Amino acid sequence: MNTILIKGGTVIDPVNGTEKKEDILIRDGVIAERKDSIKGKADRVIDAKGLTVTPGIVDMHVHFRDPGQTYKEDIFTGAQAAAHGGVTSVLAMPNTKPVMDEPDRISYVVNKGKSSAINVYQVLAITKGMKGETMTDIAGAVKAGARAISEDGKSVMNTKLLREAMKEAKKAGVPVCSHCEDLSLVDGGVMNEDENAVRLGLPGINNASEDVIIARDMILAKDTGCHLHLCHCSTAGSADLIRAGRAMGVDVSAETCPHYLILTSDDIPDDNGNFKMNPPLRTPADRDAIRKAVADDTIDILVTDHAPHARMEKAGGFRTAPFGIVGIETSVALLYTEMVRTGDITLMQMIRKMTVNPAKVMGIPAGTLEVGAPADVSIFDFENKYVIDPANFLSKGINTPFAGREVYGKTMYTICGGEVVWEENA
Repeated sequence: MNTILIKGGTVIDPVNGTEKKEDILIRDGVIAERKDSIKGKADRVIDAKGLTVTPGIVDMHVHFRDPGQTYKEDIFTGAQAAAHGGVTSVLAMPNTKPVMDEPDRISYVVNKGKSSAINVYQVLAITKGMKGETMTDIAGAVKAGARAISEDGKSVMNTKLLREAMKEAKKAGVPVCSHCEDLSLVDGGVMNEDENAVRLGLPGINNASEDVIIARDMILAKDTGCHLHLCHCSTAGSADLIRAGRAMGVDVSAETCPHYLILTSDDIPDDNGNFKMNPPLRTPADRDAIRKAVADDTIDILVTDHAPHARMEKAGGFRTAPFGIVGIETSVALLYTEMVRTGDITLMQMIRKMTVNPAKVMGIPAGTLEVGAPADVSIFDFENKYVIDPANFLSKGINTPFAGREVYGKTMYTICGGEVVWEENA
């Protein structure tokens, strides 16, 4: 019998909305007891005095590049990086090589994930090869373990095909995760269409490219009754559209990432590929609207869109660098520093948006510290101030625009399935 006793920490329980000092006893991989004080012996006692105890973070938008691009990341290194960031469950996007478009490829990730440090779940591509032409076997892939469908990295531009896929997702009981981007409006753009694109002499991506697809996909979701999850929202219009969609009865959830809450195109110093992401960094007005949408719970989930790339790939500047930044090791600290310490949201809101809310959308047994739940637990020191240094990342990717930024919030312990998978200073 394997037991861990966590003593004296401030426990954030997003399910019940409580924040108080409690002890937690973990036995054989599950939460066995939670009380003001637990006495008795355990195989291991963790002194959490002065620390904050939360459910393990659930990041429902990551790219682990496995199979096909494991020089950028693989399931094992991605899982180690996740544990370093307090993350115990992830949802991996399907734009691997080959694309995650068949049940046996889903099984590959599910089986490999079982040997990793954390819980790794996989998304199925909506169309074969992500070419937007032929729908994948959604029912078969869900049986193999797929937890959602998505064409992440692009939108399915064939509206009829997407509608049929939404019907199948509804039958299978999985969400449709929508990367909202009208490809015809992107037209080769590499950053936001504004004065900074002019300054850098780069082609821009306008807000309409995101907003048009959000509107279309919500109309289709209402029509089909599927659960629509909007990925990495970045525009002021997206927040307005989500509010309107909910008012019309659309079953919709929405996520954003730390970079859209903190940075804008004004922060891009030069032609630096580490600031290139999709959607792009928008204007201060967009950023402020997204911050407000997180604060008022219009946006109910916070993710990373962790997208590692090789150093040389990012070295060429905006025109040649691939889209995407890493974030799984820095998200908790960035959000705590830039959203909680500033008073924009409460710590409870932040934890809820990073645990129980994404777990519900994914349909996984995570995001809770209830007795009987899987023992996925993270312990943070939110008074620990440090500077983000990519040299300390466990991910293969170091492509971050946040290098050198001072933050609060260090992951002290990450426990997944009752096993300590990360320990600071171990």
